[in-house]
Amino acid sequence: MDIIKSIEHEQLKNKIPELKVGNTVKVHVRIKEGNKERIQVFEGIIIKVQGGGVNQTFTVRKTSYGVGVEKTFLIHSPLVEKVELVRVGKARRARLFYLRDRVGKSAKTKEMVGARIEDREITIKEDLVEEPVVEEVAEEVVETPVTEVTETVETSTTEETTVE
Repeated sequence: MDIIKSIEHEQLKNKIPELKVGNTVKVHVRIKEGNKERIQVFEGIIIKVQGGGVNQTFTVRKTSYGVGVEKTFLIHSPLVEKVELVRVGKARRARLFYLRDRVGKSAKTKEMVGARIEDREITIKEDLVEEPVVEEVAEEVVETPVTEVTETVETSTTEETTVE
């Protein structure tokens, strides 16, 4: 494996949440203030998901006191503690930038009817569990001498004499 790819592979999280555009999510982010560290929740609609690997990001939009706020998060960042799915939205586009121009109820996506709210996770790196080594016992093949049975078939030879 390439050196850069091996370093990036170490930085990946084992499991990441399944993120879809249009879903409403709560993102738990670690914030460091001075020497204190706390977790802040940012709730909004995912308007885009882009990139891949270590650089994969998603952007969440919410309105706070009448002002639209968008934050972009790295999925594999150690600062993103967890992502909770609040509502499954119906989106037919990959980017929902049209929500920026909307205000009020029209700034939300329609909810998928009958959709279950499940926190599905995608496994990226599987945990390697060492399996106990089982020694294979080789079966010993014992060759027994086979006695050859030869049958002798006696055939009587009769001589035919012809008299002239």
